[in-house]
Amino acid sequence: MKYGAKNKLIGTVTAIKRGNVMSQVDLDIPANSPMSSVMTIDSLDGLDISEGDKVRVVIKAVNVLLIKE
Repeated sequence: MKYGAKNKLIGTVTAIKRGNVMSQVDLDIPANSPMSSVMTIDSLDGLDISEGDKVRVVIKAVNVLLIKE
């Protein structure tokens, strides 16, 4: 997958909070700073992200994108 964002980190999913339409994915990143990404339930299920997964964190402007490794 190609993308233009240059800010990339590797993180571990620490928690997932599912709502009716949206979900919040909490991450632990190397800088010891908590980070979260909000995405639709369909996106979360499509990426098959679970707690404990390692994900690539791609940051562009106000968006935080997760890519499962």
